[in-house]
Amino acid sequence: MLLTVLGSNGTYPTPGRPASGYLVTEGATIWVDAGPGTLVALLERASIAEVDALVLSHGHGDHCLDVIPLFNLLRYGRPRRDPLPVYAPEGVAGRLAAFVGAGPGHDFFRKFAFVTIAPGATAEVGGISLSWGAAVHPVPAVVTRAEGGGASLAYSGDTGPGGDLVEIASGVDLLLCEATDQGARMAGDYPYHLFAAEAGEAAAAAGVGRLLVTHVAPTLDVVASVAEAAAAFGGPVEWAAPGLEVEL
Repeated sequence: MLLTVLGSNGTYPTPGRPASGYLVTEGATIWVDAGPGTLVALLERASIAEVDALVLSHGHGDHCLDVIPLFNLLRYGRPRRDPLPVYAPEGVAGRLAAFVGAGPGHDFFRKFAFVTIAPGATAEVGGISLSWGAAVHPVPAVVTRAEGGGASLAYSGDTGPGGDLVEIASGVDLLLCEATDQGARMAGDYPYHLFAAEAGEAAAAAGVGRLLVTHVAPTLDVVASVAEAAAAFGGPVEWAAPGLEVEL
């Protein structure tokens, strides 16, 4: 299984650093999250015709807005005949459709085949088995596990402490986990994202092989985030740098 980082910025993209987006390849290619800038990063590596499915962890813009230019590519560039399967939590399809004014019969629903997912849902895409658990976020959101070819990884999407992250990530070879903030959590801090140390703690509790921290706020030093996560995890930690490829 190959993980390719298209982008990993938290909240918004910056030059050379798209927002959240990843490719998972193992007998099939799955695009996971389509944050701003990730479509271009994907097209530098592959044709959209080679993508077998898109998984959206939730409907916040830094994880799904590139679905809009993707729609225009599918509509006018016509790189594929079949609709692209899109696995997303409740409400995401409606949000995106509303942005392009897509009512019943619109091309939007001919270019995409939306499948609503929720905690406990599973799917098979080529040689990859997918399963989802609950994230802690203010909109419907999921954590994702992917298995195939004898390898496994888990992705937190956006989540605060709790939820199903540790369960979904149990024993995986690699945990791709958000680490939006740094330092110690204080009373009153935003409860819907993880601090770097909390990402490390989740990796340790799940017994994962490696930790890849992502969704680091653009104003923060990623070296410090990696150090804080590593101190809590005790295992190998790396930053999900755009362009990074990890073979599992």
